[in-house]
Amino acid sequence: MTWVLDLENVSVRRGEKNILDDVSWQIAEGERWVILGRNGAGKTTLLQIASARMHPTKGVAKILDTQLGKVDVFELRPRIGLASAALADRIPASEVVSDVVLTAAYAVTGRWRESYEDLDVSRATDLLAAFGVDHLADRRFGTLSEGERKRVQIARALMTDPELLLLDEPAAGLDLGGREELVGALSELAAYPQSPVLVLVTHHVEEIPPGFTHVMLMRDGGVHTAGPIAEVLTDEHLSEAFGLPLEVSRTGDRWSARAAQVEPARSGGHAD
Repeated sequence: MTWVLDLENVSVRRGEKNILDDVSWQIAEGERWVILGRNGAGKTTLLQIASARMHPTKGVAKILDTQLGKVDVFELRPRIGLASAALADRIPASEVVSDVVLTAAYAVTGRWRESYEDLDVSRATDLLAAFGVDHLADRRFGTLSEGERKRVQIARALMTDPELLLLDEPAAGLDLGGREELVGALSELAAYPQSPVLVLVTHHVEEIPPGFTHVMLMRDGGVHTAGPIAEVLTDEHLSEAFGLPLEVSRTGDRWSARAAQVEPARSGGHAD
């Protein structure tokens, strides 16, 4: 099988610590993945490898039939859409929203002297409309709400028609309404057959959109469990990955998790 992403014994070492530790992971065409884990589990570093923004200290990372270290990453990166807080921080607050999306065609943030074809402008407009923010096209990025910014960032990540789309905590900082709007938009994207392979990093089971097919649980820089969502999202697996007793439940196509209820100890004494 030809993998969209194929990591073999990948590690990233900083000083005396392995941020990623011997990670092996494969993604096939058509799959939609969620990565869950505690803070410091290695989720964002893993996405940096998958987006060709970081090379592993050891191991082999193959992305879209190319191998990191043997490919020009500036040719590879336009094939990968990325939405992350680190990327958002590089977008000038004064940038017009339409240009935030448009400049992804050149993999830059901040429009300067690039020239764009009418087809590029039309695609940027259509993507903003697809995520319900086309009415904000002439606004400055810095004036948007957090939810509006998240949707603009995902539209930007899709600008180059990528083969792989990586979303690093897109619902972080959103209120309940904003989160649910975003989950709905991602669910529609997951259901569309022509969508790229999707990878979503989150801390919360409740943020998994309907239509996502697989889950990876990470702990201490490594893979705890990975596979089809119904097999991986169990009380036992989630409790081990997060280091506390958890109960997982499913209602329709949505998942939730909470701390397990602990029965109070019974007293062995007798009343006087």
